[in-house]
Amino acid sequence: MAGAIIENMSTRKLCIVGGILLVLQVIAFLVGGLIAPSPTTAVPYMSVKCIDVRKNHHKAKWLMPWGPNHCKKLKDFDEAVSRQIEANDIVFAVHIPLPSKEMSPWFQFMLFIMQLDIAFKMDNDLKENAEITLDVSLAYRDDMFDDWEEIAHAIEIRKLKCTFGSPKTVESEGRHYDCDFLPFMEIGSVAHKYYLINIRLPVNDRKGINVGIGEIKDIRLVGIHQNGGFTKVWFAMKTFLTPSILIIMVWYWRRITLMTRAPVLLEKVIFALGISMTFINIPVEWFSIGFDWTWMLLFGDIRQGIFYAMLLSFWIIFCGEHMMDQNERNRLSGYWKQVGPIAVGSFCLFVFDMCERGVQLKNPFYSIWTTEVGTELAMAFIIVAGICLCLYFLFLCFMVFQVFRNISGKQSSLPAMSKARRLHYEGLIFRFKFMMLITLACAAMTVIFFIVSQVTEGHWKWGDITIQVNSAFFTGIYGMWNLYVFALMFLYAPSHKNYGEDQSNGDLGVNSGEELQLTTTITHVDGPTEVYKLARKEAQE
Repeated sequence: MAGAIIENMSTRKLCIVGGILLVLQVIAFLVGGLIAPSPTTAVPYMSVKCIDVRKNHHKAKWLMPWGPNHCKKLKDFDEAVSRQIEANDIVFAVHIPLPSKEMSPWFQFMLFIMQLDIAFKMDNDLKENAEITLDVSLAYRDDMFDDWEEIAHAIEIRKLKCTFGSPKTVESEGRHYDCDFLPFMEIGSVAHKYYLINIRLPVNDRKGINVGIGEIKDIRLVGIHQNGGFTKVWFAMKTFLTPSILIIMVWYWRRITLMTRAPVLLEKVIFALGISMTFINIPVEWFSIGFDWTWMLLFGDIRQGIFYAMLLSFWIIFCGEHMMDQNERNRLSGYWKQVGPIAVGSFCLFVFDMCERGVQLKNPFYSIWTTEVGTELAMAFIIVAGICLCLYFLFLCFMVFQVFRNISGKQSSLPAMSKARRLHYEGLIFRFKFMMLITLACAAMTVIFFIVSQVTEGHWKWGDITIQVNSAFFTGIYGMWNLYVFALMFLYAPSHKNYGEDQSNGDLGVNSGEELQLTTTITHVDGPTEVYKLARKEAQE
């Protein structure tokens, strides 16, 4: 009778916890949808054509497109031809931000893409597989009257991918090509108020530099940065969630250390998952407001990679430890076939990220996709990672199938047990299925909200209420995985409830003082748990 009461109370507590987590999940989505603005803003910039006739361009002063010390401007290239100004003496200048505005550290990063306006001309046609060479420089200052300080200078090559929708005849001269956007620049911090970009298109007929690229009319840039309002909401969530996960981690590990046995593999993996989640949560981004930490984007990628690798490993071990007939358990080496693809895939993605954002720490204009070798290398890493991910999911699906098959087989033995003992095992099986359902729901919500955020306009408007879908996706999914880790540690923390001799040998049929665990695969120092005994007995029969 006591066992039945305990199991009913446990199930009721489980429902209460599930309801609380669901409410918190809804709040996480509403914080992003109703409070936070859109995650990012795209700002278009039109470059200004400046004249620079000095001999040594590299040591020249910076050319401003507007302001009190603005450069001498050209309206178009026809004016340059009439004034006999060479292409090497023309600089495309872009000031960031637009007039009367300032950049802010709350913007976190800046990503720029380039679009070229190329006109068709019979005597200057765009050749196939053309490449454009850019001599680019980036500078900053924090006061409108300070001198510009150089951040980076590089000579970059970009492939032009353009199409022309009309016949290439004299009548079509002046019409523009339809060209793809080109990756231009990415910076991992916005520590200064003003930025200046100077772009030169050096021409060298003998070396074939910038020859056969058509007649370039203008250079347009699109700058993308994180919204300051979204950054503040994001930092607030991190600041709130960090102590929440830390508290449950301390409580969880304390429950384990009070046991008379050593921690088992599943408990260690859950704790490691909590550590990786805390690693993401720690709001070190607050320091980026006062320091020029350009490596924050790379650091963020590494933190997310560690968490997702740990999460995928946990799912494999979680299923494996619940396979009741499995002889090899509680050993990480027993999962090398399943965890191996995770390690290989994570390593490939890490190398790819280092080749991209790692190099951008020194050269923000660099992109691995701009050369054939870089593109092939990047695709190789991504393909290998994709193959590893596919192998992983095949292993995972097979293990989930085996677990549910084993559980179904064990349920046939439950009617022969006493009522209390049957309720105990039904509770264990129910909780496992409960966690599997939560896992599938979390994965499905992540995929669904990602797709919705990509196909919608970014916000939904219902009357006077505007819901920012993209912001809700970020805050909701981030909160969801925190709640998932919280639920794991709460539900799988060892129980320290002991039962007397009569109850143990009577209703529950367990040894005196034996501790009842939520997980069905934990092995005590005194011997295996009840479910494992049951599984072993059936396997032998």
